[in-house]
Amino acid sequence: MDVVMPVLEFFQSILTQPAWIMGLFSLVGLVALRRPAHKVLTGTLKPILGYLMLSAGANVISGNLAPLGTFIETGFHITGVVPNNEVVVSMAQNILGVQTMVILILGYAVNIIVARFTKYKYIFLTGHHSMFMACLFSAVLQASGFEGVQLCVLGGMFLGLISAILPAIGQRYTDQLTDNDGIAMGHFGSLAYYISAAVGSLFKKEAETNNTEKIEMPEQLSFLRDTTISTALTMAFFYVLTVIAAYIADPQVVQGLAGESNVIVYALTCAFSFAVGVTVVYNGVRMILGDLVPAFQGISNKLIPGAIPAVDCAVFFPYAPTAVIIGFVASFIGGVVGMFIVGATMGIFIIPGMVPHFFCGATAGLYGNATGGRKGAMLGAFVNGLLITFAPALLLPVLDVFGFRNTTFGDFDFGVVGIVLGRVSEFLGHGGVYGLLALLVLVVLVPNFVQTKGSVINHIDEE
Repeated sequence: MDVVMPVLEFFQSILTQPAWIMGLFSLVGLVALRRPAHKVLTGTLKPILGYLMLSAGANVISGNLAPLGTFIETGFHITGVVPNNEVVVSMAQNILGVQTMVILILGYAVNIIVARFTKYKYIFLTGHHSMFMACLFSAVLQASGFEGVQLCVLGGMFLGLISAILPAIGQRYTDQLTDNDGIAMGHFGSLAYYISAAVGSLFKKEAETNNTEKIEMPEQLSFLRDTTISTALTMAFFYVLTVIAAYIADPQVVQGLAGESNVIVYALTCAFSFAVGVTVVYNGVRMILGDLVPAFQGISNKLIPGAIPAVDCAVFFPYAPTAVIIGFVASFIGGVVGMFIVGATMGIFIIPGMVPHFFCGATAGLYGNATGGRKGAMLGAFVNGLLITFAPALLLPVLDVFGFRNTTFGDFDFGVVGIVLGRVSEFLGHGGVYGLLALLVLVVLVPNFVQTKGSVINHIDEE
């Protein structure tokens, strides 16, 4: 046991860090392609450095969204449950740490096996989200009466299967968004993004003519085409508006955040820092895509034919930067509307979390824009805002057995998976859980025996 735990912790450290996962897959791919040593070195390092840059930008964004959330709660007197993946996972680690580690490792093994031997060729590279989902499986399965080896094997099977299946479900939308760039969605908010794309399809005739990136501006406003500038000005409006409302409601809270700074100056600094974070994310994405996708050709050609990397949602932001901001705003509005609906019907206030509404809302806006232009971006992201309000509220009773009453998972897939698995176990017992697992196994195996349009599910092979 003394030897096993450090080994598990080592693999967990690797498998929860997308930067290392991307670097390892790039290394394997480049070696398989027999690239020279110097190209293997640079091709391995660039995805690692690119993702670290992306993470640094995401941390700046998250750090500067926290005060905005406080301004809104203080200024508009909102209290309730704030969905947050990191908080609920950190709370669970004291109870479920070992199970989560084992499920995570088994999940990656199952994902690779599925990609190698079935038409679900998607390899999920967003390690921290895999860890979050492993934690969810360990919590729900333990609450359902499973334990020990049985719990870990079941959790690993479920994690590996959905890591291959979920990217495939909406790959035709992802290809539309990226112009078939050879990447997939590797983020557990994906079902809401695909729903956003389906909503956007209602306006498919306007997808090209009214694309968010083709918004016409008079010459004197042409500077707004600079993504950093337009993001800074948009966020400055929200920060200043909410800080004024918060200062009127409770000056001490706002001044406590601002310290010795003037509160307006503090709000503007947060807004502009947020814009810098977005720009850093974009630059990190360029480094990742520049080397990861070519390296994956080695894996695709030599090891796992047709393999497609499923990557973090932020990797998609540069494809339509204007849709990112539109998606965030529309999703937040949907979250506010959803908060009042859930509060009135369920007696729970799910406060719109700034981080999930930015990252998930922005991505929903991208998918909605790809299928339906501006209207698709706005309505699709608004629906996303509703979904990531209702799902956490419905997931709360499933997690209540562990005392997670003040927080819950924020992204949509966690809610769907947790609710389905929890309810199946509640009504059908252990047999229902095994039946659900058998259904997922059939989903990945059946296409091997039937003719499909391409060698990869929902992805049209390039000629």
